[in-house]
Order: sequence, then C-alpha cells, then structure tokens
Amino acid sequence: MTFQVEKRAMDPSRRSESLGLSGIREIFEKAQRIKDVIRLEFGEPDFDTPDNIKQAAIRAISQGKTKYTSSSGLPELRVAISSKLESENGVRYEPSNEIVVGAGATSAIFAALFSTLDNGDEILVPNPGWATYVHAVKLSGASPVPYSLREENEYRFVKKEVQDLVTSRTKAILINSPSNPIGSIFDEKDIKNIADFAIENDLFVLSDEVYEKFLYEDAGRNDRHISIASLPEMKDRTVTINAFSKTYAMTGWRIGYAAASKEIAGSISKVNAAANSCVSTIAQYAAIEALTGSQDSVPRMIEAFKKRRELLVRSLNEMDGVTCAMPRGAFYAFPNIRQKKVTSKELAMRIVEEGHVAVVPGSAFGSEGEGYIRMAYANSLENIEKAIDRISEIMRAV
Repeated sequence: MTFQVEKRAMDPSRRSESLGLSGIREIFEKAQRIKDVIRLEFGEPDFDTPDNIKQAAIRAISQGKTKYTSSSGLPELRVAISSKLESENGVRYEPSNEIVVGAGATSAIFAALFSTLDNGDEILVPNPGWATYVHAVKLSGASPVPYSLREENEYRFVKKEVQDLVTSRTKAILINSPSNPIGSIFDEKDIKNIADFAIENDLFVLSDEVYEKFLYEDAGRNDRHISIASLPEMKDRTVTINAFSKTYAMTGWRIGYAAASKEIAGSISKVNAAANSCVSTIAQYAAIEALTGSQDSVPRMIEAFKKRRELLVRSLNEMDGVTCAMPRGAFYAFPNIRQKKVTSKELAMRIVEEGHVAVVPGSAFGSEGEGYIRMAYANSLENIEKAIDRISEIMRAV
C-alpha cells in the first residue's frame, strides 16, 4: 500500500519542483569549484560589449534617463527594432503596438508562451533544444512535445514525422535557427516546410532567432538566415524572438524583444508588465546605440568565432572515437561520442573533474542529445587549444 504525502503550505510549488537543475547549471556549479577550469559550457561571447554601446549607457545615466518606461519599451527603441526587422529580416512590424522589449530572449520567450498558450495546450519543441524551452513551457501550464532533429539527416525538419505528433491540443511549434545546441540551421526549404505545416495545422510559430548573425559562409554553401514571419501568411501567426546578448556581447545587460501581431504583442506587454514592470531603461538606451551605431564589431567577432570553430571541430575529429559535424551557425560544436560507450553525462563529468574543462552533456538538451556533448567556442583560441589537449587525454582513456 502506498500513501500520498500531503503537501504542506510552506513546501515549494510542484511547478517549480518539476524543473530540476539543468545539465548546464549542474556542470556550471561543478566548474565553480575548480580553480583552472576552462569554460566551454556557457553560450556567452568572451568579447567585451563594444565601447559605443557602453558609452550610450553612461550617457543615459549622466542625463538622468533612469525612470520607468512603457512595459513595451522605449518608443525610440521599438522604432529602431522595427527598422532592423524590416531592412534585415524582410518583415514590417508597427513599432507602437507590434514590438515588446523584454529582459533578454528568455523573458520574451516566457511572455510569448504565456500569451499564446493555455493550460493543457501542447507546443512542439526541438529535440535537441535549449533546455529553457521545456522549463518555460511547463511553467506556462502547457505541455512540451519534443520533435526530433537528427544528425543523420543534417538536423532537417521532417514534416511527416512532426505531423504524427500533432493532436487536438497542439497550439504551436517552437523553432530555433541557428540552433543551440546543435549549430545547425533551417535552410529555405525547411522554413517553407515549417510555414506550410503551421498553416495546415493552424499553429502559432515561436521563432527564436538570437543567433541569426552567426553564419560562417562555408565554401559551397549559401547559408542565410530566413525569418519565417517574412513568408506569406506567416506574420500574424509568428512571434519573432531576438536579443542583443549574442550579437553585441551584451549577455548581462538582459535585453531582447518579441515581435508579433498587435493582439499577441498586446498580451506579451501585459505579461511583461506583470512580471517585470519594464526593462532597465539604461540597457534600452544602450540597445538603441547597438542597432543604430557602428556595426564593425559584429563581423570581427564572427570572424574570430569562425577560426575557433575550425580549430575545435578539426581537433575533435582527430580524437579517437569522436566525430563532429561542422556547425553552420551559432557558436556550438556538438560532437558525437556514441562510440565511447558511456553516457554523455558521465563523460562530461569526467572531462570537468579530471580534465578541468567544462562541457555540457547532450542529454541536457533532450533525449536526442544523448550520445553527444555540447562545446561552446566562445572562448579564446589559446584556451580552446588547452582544452583540446586536456580532452584528448580523457578520450584516450575512456
């Protein structure tokens, strides 16, 4: 006979308890206690925020621009975002009522989920995919339904497979291109397939595009970022998510945005008001400068990442029992370690404990991530070379 333990008033909520500690955070906590650890677990550019952006924030402070703003964000920032989306992404959003500034892409994703899903709804999420997607969906009261992305078909969107997951409760699909953790991209054919799939099944699309600038122009490819909202019939059924964190090395500034139809954007603004009141005014003035000021820092950073990517992937493919596809976007390598006959978590723990290199087990990103580890090449060439030497020793011993 089993007895259900009664929940006490002072216990944490079941909702929060269901989340657990993400695989990334678990490695992070372990790495914190190691003095000479090399950090390849966090998706955080090691570049400093460009000086013109920092100076814009300093000016805002000096001029007393430190008061509350609209829950949707500064009007002039929304105008700058609107101009960027129209010129770069090919979709026109009205700055006054179709753009909402949030505290990073994470905040924008949470608000978008709360604005499009109800309790009991289902949303299709990528597997492997950023672990926060699943956590955010659970907190919204909806259910995440993973759709598989597999190395053997270049992590393409397989429409027939995903169609089999659709039920009467399916309300939306979440896409992320370029991808964290895979480094893959959805090309034009994929994006059109996803758009057709969304229209045929009457679904919202939540499109996380924070890595849009991180494409590497490999020989023989014409990779380009395509915003699904720019396709016919897709703007009103898409919430476009983006942020300043990666492109402008502004991770700690916590500023991003969501763009959607005025009805959904209005709901996102209300959720934003309830959760955050508004985003830091100082960070918003910095974001205006990021969009309207010099863009010289962006290609320099991407060129540096390209060199790191080539070194890391080449070295991984030289290791015994490891294969690694060349990432086409973002700044993550996702090496296949299935030949090692250990779980991704066991290997990641051994690498951090014995090799003093922090990497993330692929299982942290979903069931399809088992047999892989994620490595962020957002660290210097020198540190990546040291990490490769340390990991090679572990791989020889496994």
